[in-house]
Amino acid sequence: METLKIGMIGYKFMGKAHSHAYRDIPLFFPKTIRPEMKVICGRNASGVAEAAKQFGWEEYTTDWQSLLQRDDIDLIDINAPSNVHKEITIAAAKAGKHVFCEKPLALTLEDSREMLEVVEAAGVKHMVGFNYRFAPAVMLAKKLIDEGKLGDIYHFRAWFLQDWLVDPNFPLAWRLQKDIAGSGSHGDLGAHLIDMAHYLIGDITEVIGMNDTFIKERPIPTNMTGLSATGSDNAEKGDVTVDDATLFMARFANGALGSFEATRFAAGHRCTNSFEINGSKGSVIFDFERMNELQVYFTDDRDDVQGFRRVLATDPAHAFSENWWPPGHTIGYEHTFIHEIVELMEAFREDRQPVPNFKDGVKCQEVLEAVDQSIEKRQWIKISEV
Repeated sequence: METLKIGMIGYKFMGKAHSHAYRDIPLFFPKTIRPEMKVICGRNASGVAEAAKQFGWEEYTTDWQSLLQRDDIDLIDINAPSNVHKEITIAAAKAGKHVFCEKPLALTLEDSREMLEVVEAAGVKHMVGFNYRFAPAVMLAKKLIDEGKLGDIYHFRAWFLQDWLVDPNFPLAWRLQKDIAGSGSHGDLGAHLIDMAHYLIGDITEVIGMNDTFIKERPIPTNMTGLSATGSDNAEKGDVTVDDATLFMARFANGALGSFEATRFAAGHRCTNSFEINGSKGSVIFDFERMNELQVYFTDDRDDVQGFRRVLATDPAHAFSENWWPPGHTIGYEHTFIHEIVELMEAFREDRQPVPNFKDGVKCQEVLEAVDQSIEKRQWIKISEV
């Protein structure tokens, strides 16, 4: 297989990010399978037509069902809102199409498990969109842990802080509606933290959490796109049905302790997606707002040079970096999606499942749901019992 023909459903924030990745891969990763941007799909005819032209897709359609019946489509990329993930995934798999689906995988754990069963039964390849795994500095943290450089892991603490909802007059965008988004900061931001924990530390065994919705009502929007929305000053208000902030503690199978915080009400934080890991031999700190850097500390350094060091993960020694620019020339947010799609293309070339896949999506959903149960019951919940 030299090319993979893509049909993409969704054309806004994630649609642009995925399209950019498909377009750049042949230029910077010429040895992998080349994605062909065949058809982009969206509900609004004029909007998806404009996106097709801007992003570089050959065709556009408003009918995703017909897209699945085309013989010239190998993979369906789903980045539409969460409430349609299940229906499209199941239909695509039954039509023999491979599936790349944005996170969270589904609105519920039950739905995500059904999606996994269907793609496995169909024998198609499946991937879930946890792009932050693919920052070279994060992959360096993974390498140090796997090599035992940090020793026994004691703590994993993670926080994803945003402030785009601090204004109480910001409209009621779809991400604030449970029937469409599934959850608020927990499923949107917290899902990334949970997947990062699984990737770096391992399985979570039990959790306890709390959450709150600070602004209960917001104006009905007149227009929405990505993380932005507009509304009139005198707009009717609707109920916010998701969490604004969720915090939880966790225990890992390897004995480590974890703390997680996801909020859209941290004034001054645009996209502070960070983690710190403490082990018996050292620690690492990562902040996505400085995504090319990893702060590293080793306990066996000489006493006179003890302290965190800044590692700039842009040299060819770091994952994916040899395909980009000379050392010190940094990369950005969009490159995590390119690396993610490279992993997808390489999985086809090597005839294996890409990672992370729907199994990882289900594991994330298990933790999300366990936290929700713990909040409702005000007690620790074991992951094995959800």
